[in-house]
Amino acid sequence: ETVSTDFSISDKLYFEPLTEEDVMAIIELEQPEGVVVQFGGQTAINLAEKLAKHGVKILGTALEEIDNAENRDKFEALLHKLNIPQPLGKTAFDTETAVKNAAEIGYPVLVRPSYVLGGRAMEIVYREEELRHYMENAVKVSPDHPVLTDRYLVGKEIEVDAICDGETVVIPGIMEHIERAGVHSGDSIAVYPPQSLTKEHIDTLVDYTIRLAKGLNIVGLLNIQYVISHGEVFVLEVNPRSSRTVPFLSKITKVPMANLAMKGILGESLASKGYKTGLIPTGNKVYTKVPVFSFQKLKDVDTTLGPEMKSTGEVMGSDENLEKSLYKGLISSGIKVKDQGSVLFTISGTAKEEAYGLAKRFSRLGYHIMATKGTARYFEEKGLRVETVGKIEEEGKYEHDVLGLIYKGLVDMVINTAGKKKTARNDGFKIRRAASEQEIACLTSLDTTDALLKVLESISFNVSSI
Repeated sequence: ETVSTDFSISDKLYFEPLTEEDVMAIIELEQPEGVVVQFGGQTAINLAEKLAKHGVKILGTALEEIDNAENRDKFEALLHKLNIPQPLGKTAFDTETAVKNAAEIGYPVLVRPSYVLGGRAMEIVYREEELRHYMENAVKVSPDHPVLTDRYLVGKEIEVDAICDGETVVIPGIMEHIERAGVHSGDSIAVYPPQSLTKEHIDTLVDYTIRLAKGLNIVGLLNIQYVISHGEVFVLEVNPRSSRTVPFLSKITKVPMANLAMKGILGESLASKGYKTGLIPTGNKVYTKVPVFSFQKLKDVDTTLGPEMKSTGEVMGSDENLEKSLYKGLISSGIKVKDQGSVLFTISGTAKEEAYGLAKRFSRLGYHIMATKGTARYFEEKGLRVETVGKIEEEGKYEHDVLGLIYKGLVDMVINTAGKKKTARNDGFKIRRAASEQEIACLTSLDTTDALLKVLESISFNVSSI
């Protein structure tokens, strides 16, 4: 069948994704002097090489420098030249090499495809059999699509956005994540200005950001993910493009980041606009970026947080301190914050000690604590009063079982951490899905739980007074 001549490529946007051929047809039609790829996320960055091969001029950061940031070997060489540390990592083009790499680096490791989009197919693996399963089922590894293996560092994750015209490097702000490294930055609660960093850490972050912007010859925007582990700052990744935090920082700092980046791309200097290299001074307020999820609508998505991004939006809270700002952000994101009720804990073995400290704080606030058998026994041995509830397969053995509690509305909040065993993962998925469907807050990160507790402990629940 022939396609109606009234149907244009622009109409296709409403029906299906554009293909590479569609993009090139638009380029052929419009005949632009050049194309800016850094405002389109990772998708646009991945198109840069194909556009250049078709003779299209890439405006802003050059294609070669984009590749220096995205290509593992080139990026490692750049960091070595700049004397900036990163977690130990290796590249694999097949399963056996990946297994060898992980053994040399040491488990746990973070594995991901190169040129990853939204953390897609990123996982933290703890043993060889998990890695083999990942390589054989989660990705299609090949010489053109290698898998990157990095040492997983437990620590505080930091995010920095910057603007560079090739000379001046303006850093509107540094954001500290509530959730520790391992949760995708898009799913983490980000705080500006950072609340727990030392002056030495901030000076190091500014220094590294300036070095990276100039070392990569950035013209436009730059986003960098860092982790601070055992007091040392490491670079996780550098994105030679805009990020989701650009509108967040622009609103807070009043620095028109996209506008300034475009001015730099078109050849105007940041100095001529009154800016100089360095960090923009912070104000008196605290701002939080809180992710919004659509788990009720996305029925098959596991709600547990990890390296792969799952949020579909975000809100901003602002106030005179972190607790009030967080309260506003959490409420706006859809989390129901109650000053009384029941909290259900289902915790994997390695996290029980940390979870106990959180449960004790809930108890002090007057909450009724419930937990599945293993977690309840651990809490009781520590002297905490707790009601034991049945697991999914123990329906009828106890007065309440975990799914029954959720579906009957007898619990106000669920704290669940994912176990490594298949049965634990399956049960955890059912628990998390049930909580989501019943619109009950289900927190899968103990860091998020700690942040919520700080809100409960520190502010009044009289919303009108905030």
